Amino acid sequence: MQKSLREIGDQEVQTTGPVRPDFNEAVRFWFRLGWISFGGTAGHIALMHDFLVEKKRWISNSRFLHALSLCMLLPGPEAQQLAIYIGQQLHGKKGGLIAGIFFVLPSMLILLLLSIIYVLYGNLPWIYGMFNGLKPCVIALIIIALFKIARTSLKGSLHYLVSAAAFAAIFFFNVSLLLIIIVTILLAVLIRRGNPSLLHGDKDRQDQDTTAEEGYFINNSRRGTGPGFDMRRLAVQLIVFLLFWFVPFLALYLFSDDFAFWKHLILFFTQTAFFTIGGSYTVLPYVAQFAVARFSWLSKMQMVDGFALAETTPGPLIIVVGFVGFMAGYNHFSGSILQASLALVLTTFYTFLPCFLYIFAGAPLIERSHGSDAISGVLKLVMAAIVGVIFNLAIYLGRDVVFPAGLSFRHIDLIAVVWILLSLLLIARFRLNVVVLILLSITLGILRYRFHL
Repeated sequence: MQKSLREIGDQEVQTTGPVRPDFNEAVRFWFRLGWISFGGTAGHIALMHDFLVEKKRWISNSRFLHALSLCMLLPGPEAQQLAIYIGQQLHGKKGGLIAGIFFVLPSMLILLLLSIIYVLYGNLPWIYGMFNGLKPCVIALIIIALFKIARTSLKGSLHYLVSAAAFAAIFFFNVSLLLIIIVTILLAVLIRRGNPSLLHGDKDRQDQDTTAEEGYFINNSRRGTGPGFDMRRLAVQLIVFLLFWFVPFLALYLFSDDFAFWKHLILFFTQTAFFTIGGSYTVLPYVAQFAVARFSWLSKMQMVDGFALAETTPGPLIIVVGFVGFMAGYNHFSGSILQASLALVLTTFYTFLPCFLYIFAGAPLIERSHGSDAISGVLKLVMAAIVGVIFNLAIYLGRDVVFPAGLSFRHIDLIAVVWILLSLLLIARFRLNVVVLILLSITLGILRYRFHL
């Protein structure tokens, strides 16, 4: 009798469908995610997918990947945009705000502390050795992220060709990322008119990636929380965004002794947030190129140190822009820790602020685009191009780690090469925790310094 009642209860739960997740439970997840998500974008996406899709079944796999693909087309860090979107779909605007803020706040605070330690004690040999040990680990993590994204994005010969062409364009001819994205979209439109099946790749591989939609709170048939598209609401959102953008800018104009520097910093990172399409791994080459080569805010090796710092913190890899801002303020204001700290906070604020606008204004369009075969085909080809751009990032940074004294096999750092390969093996084969790998890399760097390896 008890068993029958229990079965009846289970049937009632199945007919009513999954219930909305508890808001406090979601807050605890977003807060915890901000502190434990090492490994950059790939780490964030893996953790969110594991908890939200596989464990809690709050959002289905197809909805998760569709939102991720669209976020990859938006300027700025796609992992944070994905978190804001899912948070909003689960619990409305407050859910999106909590997810987006907790996503970046812990890593910003930790990076601020590490940046202060870096400029105060970074000239000590053992500190320098520690960062040298971290750099091969950083390259390995970027390579792992590249393979994970490539595995889910490259599903046919056309995808591989577009990825290779994107890499060649940016590596050999320094073609801008924006132009690569535009050309890829135009190519996708032309192919769709002739042979649209090419855009979707191998059908069998696609079928392997699909999962059942039943039992998920947000799935193909059930939508999450959020209003539809409305021009009046969009106007209000733009006004609120402009107010948040303008208030710090005005305060610096009124109270700062060197407004020209702050204006330059704010406008550059606002431009970065609005015009660098493709997520964290495509924003970073743009920032590195301008911050190092054009503005001389820091050296190339300091930029790599910044990547190492960012990898030692939980949160998105793009948080390295905070280090760039910190070094810009530190150098411009003659070693002022206070001004450098303010520059880091402002850089982070203006880099991540537009993400909230993109998602709050664009979430209804993401919902409407789901299930569109035309949009899906274009997104898949764009993702293929982005794989090539990420490969360029790995080469750009790895070159100076493997060849620290110049691009010649006589100057190759064999220990760095071995540690990159070993890091790849430990992560890919033995599933070593990223935090453990970072600690091992720091130990390696200190041993290299101690024994002059």
